[in-house]
Amino acid sequence: MNPEPLHRWLAQRRPTTHRFPYDAVIDAYQHYGKQFVPESWTTLLRCARERLPEVSGPRGHLAAFLSTALDKVDGRYDYRTYLALLLLPIPDPDSTAEPADRLLARRDRLHTLLLTDLVGFELRAVDSTTAPLPDLRPDAVTVRKRLRHALRAAAPALGRLNVVITAVDDPVALARRLTALAAIDRTAGDRLALRTTMLPVSTVHDEYLFIRVLQAFELTFGLLAVDLAAAITALGEGRLTAAGTRLSFAASLLRETAPLWSLLATMQPEAFHAFRVHTDGASAIQSRGYKLIESLCRTPDPQRLHSPAYRSVPDVRTRIRNGQASLDKALDAIRADHRALAEAPVLADGMRQFADAVLQWRRTHYRLAVRMLGTERPGTGATPGTPYLLHSRDAAVFGDRKPNRPGADPR
Repeated sequence: MNPEPLHRWLAQRRPTTHRFPYDAVIDAYQHYGKQFVPESWTTLLRCARERLPEVSGPRGHLAAFLSTALDKVDGRYDYRTYLALLLLPIPDPDSTAEPADRLLARRDRLHTLLLTDLVGFELRAVDSTTAPLPDLRPDAVTVRKRLRHALRAAAPALGRLNVVITAVDDPVALARRLTALAAIDRTAGDRLALRTTMLPVSTVHDEYLFIRVLQAFELTFGLLAVDLAAAITALGEGRLTAAGTRLSFAASLLRETAPLWSLLATMQPEAFHAFRVHTDGASAIQSRGYKLIESLCRTPDPQRLHSPAYRSVPDVRTRIRNGQASLDKALDAIRADHRALAEAPVLADGMRQFADAVLQWRRTHYRLAVRMLGTERPGTGATPGTPYLLHSRDAAVFGDRKPNRPGADPR
C-alpha cells in the first residue's frame, strides 16, 4: 500500500477536508489491520492532524477520524475508538430534542445502513478473493446463516421505513436484493460514515461482523437512553401513562435486538480469539450508552459507581454525582400521590416489559460470552470477563422494586 495520496494532500498549500484521501487511508488500515499499520502511514496521519487548523472546510469529521485512526499510536485506544463511535450520530439525552418518531426513523435508517454494509461485505467475500480482511473466512453454511440473521435483525427497521423486498427462500439472493436497493438510497455522507467507521485491528474476516454488531447495539442504547430520560420527565410531570408508554416502546426496541445476538453467534470462536489479542484496552464495560441506561434506571450504589465500568465513563459519573434523575427516584417521588393510581397499570406494565427485556438481554449476553470466552477467561482488554457478567446479569433494573401485577404500586 502506497501512502502517496496522503503525501499529495499534505503537499497542498491549503488542504481541503473534502479532498482528504479517506479511501486510501481506510484501504491501508483494512489491508494491514490497525495494530500493524506501518509507521510511514501513521507519521503522515499525525502530520495531517497537526495541519488541521489550516485546513479549509468543515473539520469535525476529519478530526474525529484522525483521532480514531491514531488511538493506538497515541495510547488512547479504548472501546469507543475501537468502534469509531465519535463518527456515528448516536442519540444522546443531553443533545437530542427531536420528536420520538423522527429519532426512531433516524435510528432505523442508520441501523439498516450498518447491517446492509455488513451484508455487502459478506457478499464481496463470497464473490472475490481480493475482498478485505481475508483471514479465517467462514464456510458457505456459516455465511448463509449469517446473512439470514442479518436480514432478520434489519427487518423491523426496514418495515418502519416502508422498505419492501420481495421475499425469496435463498438468503444470499435476498441479501443481494437488499444491498442493491440500499445502494440506490445511499448518499455520499452515508458512504463516508460507513467507510470511516470500519478500522479493524486485524485482517480477520469476522472482526467486520463484530464491529458492525456492536455499533448497532450502541446505536440502540443511545435511543433507549433518550426514551428513559423522556419517561423520567413524564413521571416528574405526573404523566404516568405517557411514561409507561415510553417504557413499553423502549422494551419493544430492545427486544428487537435479539437477532443481533444470533448474528453475533455466527462468529467463529477461533476468529474471535485471533483478533481479540489486539484489543487490549477496549472492553464493552466502557460502553457509555449502557451505563447511561443503567444509571437512568437506578442510581448506582457507591461500590458500583467506583467500579472499573463507571471509571471508564467519567462524564456519566459526573452526571450521577450532579444529581442525575433516575426512574427509581422518580417513582419514589410519586408513590404518595394516590390520585395517580388510576394510571398505574400502564406504568406498571411498561416497567415490567422494560425490566424483562433488560434481564433477557443480559442473560443472552452472558450465554454468548461463555460460548466465546468460557467461564474463567478474562474479558477483552483483561477485564473480568464472564464472571463479571454472571455477577451483574441479574441486577435489579429499578432498585429492589418490580411491579408484580397490573395496578400494583409501581414502586
